[in-house]
Amino acid sequence: MKAEIIAVGTEILTGQIVNTNAQFLSEKFAELGIDVYFQTTVGDNEMRLLSILQIARSRSDLVVLCGGLGPTEDDLTKQTLAKFLNRDLVFDTKANQRLDDFFASRPQYARTPNNERQAQIIAGSYPLQNTTGLAVGGMLKADGVTYVVLPGPPSELKPMVLKSLVPLLLQSNQRLYSRVLRFFGIGESQLVTILSDLITGQTDPTIAPYAKTGEVTLRLSTKAQTQVQADAKLDQLEEQILTVQTLEKNRLRDLLYGYGDDNSLPKVVFQLLKKKSQTLTAAESLTAGLFQANLADFPGSSQVFNGGYVTYSIKEKARMLQIPLEDLQEHGVVSSFTAEKMAEQARILTESDLAVSLTGVAGPDELENQPAGTVFIGLATRKNVKSIKVVIGGRSRSDVRKIAVLHAFNLIRQTLLSEENLV
Repeated sequence: MKAEIIAVGTEILTGQIVNTNAQFLSEKFAELGIDVYFQTTVGDNEMRLLSILQIARSRSDLVVLCGGLGPTEDDLTKQTLAKFLNRDLVFDTKANQRLDDFFASRPQYARTPNNERQAQIIAGSYPLQNTTGLAVGGMLKADGVTYVVLPGPPSELKPMVLKSLVPLLLQSNQRLYSRVLRFFGIGESQLVTILSDLITGQTDPTIAPYAKTGEVTLRLSTKAQTQVQADAKLDQLEEQILTVQTLEKNRLRDLLYGYGDDNSLPKVVFQLLKKKSQTLTAAESLTAGLFQANLADFPGSSQVFNGGYVTYSIKEKARMLQIPLEDLQEHGVVSSFTAEKMAEQARILTESDLAVSLTGVAGPDELENQPAGTVFIGLATRKNVKSIKVVIGGRSRSDVRKIAVLHAFNLIRQTLLSEENLV
């Protein structure tokens, strides 16, 4: 179903109010599997609204009008739509009773003839009752197009949509179901390139890539009547994606670390540490405690993390981690030796199961003849010590630090998933 949202109100065009209704409706329609193709704003003018309705009827299956249902002369949405469809306006019994009750309980307010407009609906409409205001909404079908009339104030529109409109639309529409796949270790451009055949030929389900700092997500979406039906289609597409090889001949399955909008590498590692009853410490140089701050964000982090080290200068690396200063000077701060020694000593001193270290060049200048973005990450377990070198090019100092932390979390994740590396 192709939908169009028409916001009626000169005050929107003049910037006096912000049209938040379109955002709310688009989000709800997306959840229902209804595609919003157009959003239009028109002033309180009959001729301009009639012209918009003429265009909308030719290109949309669902036309939703918001605003212009009040009692004043410039509130002309229902009247204009009725004229456009060549239908009369009639009184809705429940809405009329609500008007009676409202003014009966508020004798200080005078009921005037123009108040009656709020209880009118277009002939043939299904009334959408207003639980927080007086203007009744409506839904009707004419010549193959469904028209919906909603009040403008968000405090009235949102309850009407959630309580009345959504249940009606659910009866005749499939819902939109989505699944988010999260990848680390591949850029958006490379991911889109290797999935180009799937993306180019997509119909339903669809694939939408999103680049984030240091990672990429894919949102798979499909329309279905039930979650079970949606899962069957999404499972099939996901399997197709995960078996695709990267340019380095790895499968995308190896780069998938989790699912969901609210997931993250730190969260995945935290949950793995808890599940495997492992403790972790860290020794940080260029990231200056950022890794530990990420880990400590989760409630219950003290179960897996007792503390760590921030050793920014070479002297503090030697003093706090008890590494001979001459060894650090010989090999350099930006080196696999230093990364491994930092991790090894941090694990021993804290008696943790694992330790990670980060040392390198955040930038913008070089250090020890190493370009900005050069990072060494060490990892120590009770069985061995190793390190990896990562080059994070073309990034700001802040991004280098953030991405380095993600690489450290990913290294820990891979280690925790590889049982032979643990005791």
